[in-house]
Amino acid sequence: MRLHHLTLQAFGPFAGTHTVDFDALSADGLFLLHGDTGAGKSTLFTAICFALYGEPPVDRDLMLRSHHAPADLLTQVILDVTISGQRLLIDRVPQQMRPKKSGTGETLQKAETRLSRWTTDSAGKGHWEASSKSHQETGKEIKDLLGMSRTQFCQVVLLPQNEFTKFLYADAGKRRELLGKLFHTDRYAFIEDWLRDHSRATQKNRDAARDEVLHMAARIHQAAGPDLKSQYDAPSADAAHNLTDPALTWAGDLIQASQADALTAQADAENAKKHQLAQQKLEAAARDLHRQQTTYATAREQLNRLDEQTPHQEALTRRREQARRAQQLAPLLHALSTARADHSRAQSRESDARTRLPAEHAALQAADLATAGQRIRDDIAVLNTLLPEETGLHQLTTELKRIDSERQDFALQQSTARDWLEGETAQRTALEIRREAAREAEEESRRQQTQLENLSGRMAAAERRDAHRAQITATEQRLAAAEEETEKAVQAHIGIRRRRTEGMAAELATGLTDGAPCPVCGSCSHPNLAQAPDGHPTREDEQAAEKAHQRLQQKRDKIAAELHKLREDAAAATGEAGDTPLASLKADHETLTKQLADSLKRAADRRSAEEELLALDRGHTAMTQQDSTATAGLSDRNAHYDNLSQRHAELTAKLDAARGTAPTLAARIDDLTRTADHLEQAAEASRTAATATQTLHTRTSEATDAATAQGFGTLTEAEQALLSEQDLTGIEEEINTWREARASHQAVLDDPALQQAAAQPAADIETAAALRTAADDQHAQAVTASSTAQTRTTNLTTTLADIVERLKALEHAHHTARHLAELATGTASGTRVRMQLEAYVLAACLEQVVTAANTRLHLMSEGRYALRHSDHQAAHGARSGLGLEITDAWTGHPRKADTLSGGESFFASLSLALGLADVVTHEAGGNPLDTLFIDEGFGTLDDDTLHNVLDVLDSLRAHDRTVGVISHIPELRRRITQRLHVRKGPTGSTLAHLTEAAE
Repeated sequence: MRLHHLTLQAFGPFAGTHTVDFDALSADGLFLLHGDTGAGKSTLFTAICFALYGEPPVDRDLMLRSHHAPADLLTQVILDVTISGQRLLIDRVPQQMRPKKSGTGETLQKAETRLSRWTTDSAGKGHWEASSKSHQETGKEIKDLLGMSRTQFCQVVLLPQNEFTKFLYADAGKRRELLGKLFHTDRYAFIEDWLRDHSRATQKNRDAARDEVLHMAARIHQAAGPDLKSQYDAPSADAAHNLTDPALTWAGDLIQASQADALTAQADAENAKKHQLAQQKLEAAARDLHRQQTTYATAREQLNRLDEQTPHQEALTRRREQARRAQQLAPLLHALSTARADHSRAQSRESDARTRLPAEHAALQAADLATAGQRIRDDIAVLNTLLPEETGLHQLTTELKRIDSERQDFALQQSTARDWLEGETAQRTALEIRREAAREAEEESRRQQTQLENLSGRMAAAERRDAHRAQITATEQRLAAAEEETEKAVQAHIGIRRRRTEGMAAELATGLTDGAPCPVCGSCSHPNLAQAPDGHPTREDEQAAEKAHQRLQQKRDKIAAELHKLREDAAAATGEAGDTPLASLKADHETLTKQLADSLKRAADRRSAEEELLALDRGHTAMTQQDSTATAGLSDRNAHYDNLSQRHAELTAKLDAARGTAPTLAARIDDLTRTADHLEQAAEASRTAATATQTLHTRTSEATDAATAQGFGTLTEAEQALLSEQDLTGIEEEINTWREARASHQAVLDDPALQQAAAQPAADIETAAALRTAADDQHAQAVTASSTAQTRTTNLTTTLADIVERLKALEHAHHTARHLAELATGTASGTRVRMQLEAYVLAACLEQVVTAANTRLHLMSEGRYALRHSDHQAAHGARSGLGLEITDAWTGHPRKADTLSGGESFFASLSLALGLADVVTHEAGGNPLDTLFIDEGFGTLDDDTLHNVLDVLDSLRAHDRTVGVISHIPELRRRITQRLHVRKGPTGSTLAHLTEAAE
C-alpha cells in the first residue's frame, strides 16, 4: 500500500480543506510529522483509516466533524492510494447534520461512499472511472486488496510505541488477546470450545445411558420382588464397571429363577379350577330347589289373600249394574247439569253488574237501564266538541311560561351588563399601571443581565487566577527541590567520574594478562599491576550516575516548563479578572442575581397585564352589545305577555263550566263513558238471567220423568249411580284382574313338580354359596399367583442387552472426546506444557515475530539484546506458551523486560512492532505495506541509540518503504528534511510541508 494524496475537509481539528501530498513528502523515504500536543497529528492517521474502512481506528464513537468548520462545509475525506498494484480514489462523507437547502434549520446528511479506479483508455490516456457507491462493496473490496482487518491495519501501519511497550511487559493473557485479534486465531478457540462442548455432550449421553441401565436394573429388581434372589450382585451407580456385562449376567440369573416359579404357580391354578367347577354345580342344584319351594309357597299365600276379597268383588258387581242403567239417562242428566251452571253464572253476572251502578240506577229494570245509558251517551258527544279548546288552553299556558322566562333572562342580562360597565374604568386604570411597571422592570433586567454575564466571566477568571497562583507556589517548591536534587546528582556524577579517572590505571590492569601487550605502553610484561582502592567506581557506576543526572535534569526542566506555563495562565487570568478578591466578586454576583430575579419576576407581569387589557376591551364591546340587545328584547316580551294573559282568562272560565268537578274534559268524558258502559252491561245481564231461569225449569222436569222410568226412586239416586266411562272401565278391570290372578295361582299349586319340591326339606343355599365362594377365592388366588409369576417373568425379559451395548459405544466415544478436549485445552495428563490449541498457534506466530524483531533489535542495541520466546510452565497451573524474555549478551543471562531502561524499552518495543508488522503482512497475503507510521518514544534515546534506530529506519527505506515518524523531539527535526508541521489555533489546525532541516 502506497499513499499518494490525502484531502481533509472539516475533519477533526481541521476547519477548512487541507491536502497532504504523500508523494512529495515521501521523496526521501523518511518524513517527520510534528506539532504541538492536540494539534491533530494522529488525526491524519484517523482520516486514512476512515477512508479505507469507513470507521476510525478505535472501537468507540469518535466525533469526526470539526467544531471549527462553517455549518455549510461538509466533513469529507478523499484518499488517493495504490493497493496491490491498483490505484484507487476513495471519497467518504460521514453521517452529519447540515443546514437545509431551503428554509431554516438542519437536516440529516446521510453517509456517502464513492470508489473510483485509475484506468487507461485505448489511446493511453489515464482517467478516474467510478467503481462503486456502496459502503459494503467498497469496504469489502479494500479489505480484500489489503488482506487485513481494520484492527490489523491499525496495528501494523501505525506503530504506537506505548502499545508495544505494554505488549512487551504484558502477561501471557493480555499478549494472547492482542495476537489473537491480529492473527484471527479465534477459529482455534472455536475448535477448543467445540471439542469441550462435544466432550460434555458425549459425557451427558454416556451418563444418560448409565442412568438408563440403572433405571432398567431398578425396574428388574422391583419386578423380581423380595422373594426372588440371585447369586450375583445387582448393578449400582457406585461401580460403573458393573453396568455392562455383569449387569446382563445378574439379569439372566433372575429370569431363570422367575420362570421356574411361574411353572409351579400355573399347576396350582389348574387344580383350583377343577374344585371351583364342582362347587358351582352343587350350588346351582340347591338354588333350583329353593326357587321351586319358594314359588309354591308364594302361590298358596296369594290365593288365600284373593279369597278374602270375595265380598268386595260382589259389591263391585252390583255397582257396575247400577252404573250401566244410569248410563241410559246420561244425556238428560248432562243437559240438566249444564242448565244449572248457566243459571248460576247468569245470576252472578247480573249481581256484579248492578253493584257497579250509581244508587239511583241500581233498582231499574233492563229496559230502564238501557234508556239511562243512551242519555249519558248524548252528553258525551257534546263534551267531545270542546276538547280542541282545552288543548289550546294548555298551549297558551306553556307559551306564557316561556315568555316569562325570556323576560327574566333579558332583565338579568341587562343588569349584568350595566354593573360590569360601571366597574370597567377602575379596572382599566389599574391594568395600565401594572403594564408600565412591568415594562420598566424589563428594561432594568436587560441591564442587569449584561452586568451579570460580565461578572460571571470575571468570577471564572478569578477562580483560574487563584488556582494558578496556588499551583505556582507548589510548583516553585517542587522546582527548588528538583534543582537541589539535580545539583546533588551533578556533584555525584562528577565525583564518580573523577574517582574513576584517578583509578583508571587499576581498571586497565584488571584486563592485562601475561604475554598480551598493554594498550597504554605496549609492553607485554606487567611486573607491578596497579591496585584499585576500596569502593573504586566502575564504568556501570558512572553510567548509572549519568543516567540519574539526566533523569533528574529532565524532571527539573519539565517542572520549569510547567511553572512557566502556570505563570502565563495566571497573568492572563489576572488581566481578565483584575485583583478583586473572588469572595467580593461572588458576593456582587449573588446580589446582582437576586436583583435580576426580582426584575424578571416583575417584568413577567407585563404580558399578563397586556392580555388582561385586551380581554377588557373585548369585554367592553360584548357588554355594550349585551345591554342593547337585552333592553330591546325585554320590551317586546312584555307586550306579548299581556295579550296572551287576557285570552287565557276567557278560555279558562268557559272550560271550568264544562268540566264540572273533573280536572279535565277528557277525565269528565271518561267518567260518563264508564257510567254508560255499566248501565248497558247491567241491562244485558238482567235479560240473560231471566232466560237461564226458564231453561233450568224445563230441564229439571225432563230428567225427573226419565229417572222414574229406569227404576230410580228419585233424580238424586240416578245422578249418584251415574259413573264416567273411565270409572266404569276401572271397576270392570278390577273384577277381571281378581278372577285372572286367582286362576293363575291355582294353576301353580296344581303343578306336580312344585308339589314334589314342596314336600322335600328346605334347601340350604347359604351353605352351598359359602362353599362355592371359598372355591372361587382359592381359584382367584391361584390365578393371581400364576399371573404374577408370568408378568414378573415378562417384565424381567427386557431389552437390557441393547441398552448395555449402546452404553459401551458411548463410553468409548466419551473417552475419545474427553482426551481430544484435554489435549486442545492443555489439561491432558502427562502434558509437559499446559498450552491451549490457540495459544500453541499463537506461540508459533510469536516465534516468527521474535525472529523478525531480533533482526532490528540486534542493530539498535549494537548486538547486546535479543528477544526470546519462552514456553516455561507458568506458576500455580496457569496457561503457558506466550512468555517473552530479553537475553543480555553482556551477561549471558535472560532478564525481564521491565528491567530495561526507557530508551532500551523503546527500541525493543519498536523492533517488536516492526517484526509483528512483517509477520502480520505475510499472514494477510503478503501484500506489501509501503508506508509505515511510528508514533513517539524517541525522546528516551541517547544520541548513539537514536543514530542506531534511524539506521534501522533507513534500512526500511532500502526496501522501498516510506516511514513517517510522529514525534516532538527537536533532534529529529534537525535530522529529517521532509517534515509535515501541524499547527493549532483558535480557528482550527493547519498543515505546512517543510523541506529543510531545522537549524
